[in-house]
Amino acid sequence: MYSLREGKITDLPRVFELIQELALYEKAPEQVTNTVERMEKEGFGAQPVYGCYVCEKKSNQEIIGIAVYYYRYSTWKGKRLYLEDIIVTESERGNGAGKLLFEKVMAKSLEESCSGMMWQVLDWNEPAIHFYKKYGAFMEAGWLNAHLQDQEIRAFLERKGT
Repeated sequence: MYSLREGKITDLPRVFELIQELALYEKAPEQVTNTVERMEKEGFGAQPVYGCYVCEKKSNQEIIGIAVYYYRYSTWKGKRLYLEDIIVTESERGNGAGKLLFEKVMAKSLEESCSGMMWQVLDWNEPAIHFYKKYGAFMEAGWLNAHLQDQEIRAFLERKGT
């Protein structure tokens, strides 16, 4: 029914559509500020910072799902694979595409000698939580996500005179 492969630069318009679909599902479409052009540079340029798998329907090679990952370093655990997103278009959910993508990323973490893999899941996303628990995933409580946007960093440094 499905086949998996590494993403190619020519896949990025469809990959970006799936990212926008996820943002809509997570009720935050206005928060997507990335672009296909930026993804080209940052994933397929001289120093790629992420990798991507695509899941296609065998019948027509339509991309119906993606997994985007990168590496991070833990002072406690060493090299870790970070799963940024698994996205399967709504009409194909529940048919095994997410399982194929997740297991491919799991295998990649071992191929790259990572000490494990990490990801986030929204606390209200019960289908995803149930999916990950089938693998024995540990859902960690007690940590808050923190971030600064580039414009916030610029504004602070300008105020400081740096």
